Amino acid sequence: MNFPAELKYTKDHEWVRVEGSEAYVGITDFAQKELGDIVYVDVTTVGEIVARGELFGTVEAVKTVSDLFMPLTGKVLEVNKDIDSAPESVNTDPYGKGWMIKISVESMPELQDLLSADAYKALIGA
Repeated sequence: MNFPAELKYTKDHEWVRVEGSEAYVGITDFAQKELGDIVYVDVTTVGEIVARGELFGTVEAVKTVSDLFMPLTGKVLEVNKDIDSAPESVNTDPYGKGWMIKISVESMPELQDLLSADAYKALIGA
């Protein structure tokens, strides 16, 4: 499994890549493997400020639907349009083409509460 060191992680298996005051959010390689083949990503919070820990959408796999939780308080700026037409990119490239949302970060201090790659690996026993 892949755990890029430059990303931050949550206990709910989301990853965050911060670029200035904005961030990209997706699910981890571990999460996509656990879910199986992703067939649909549903995000209905575009334009909304969503608090850390709150639901921002769902991801549907062949056998299950899983909630997506906001890793940092922020305004949802956009949804990755590519995952509408090719949701399998979440499985094949979860940290690249498979990102789910772009947000403007409202509270940078919340970054300190996220996990490093090593802490996330320890959490999942990798």
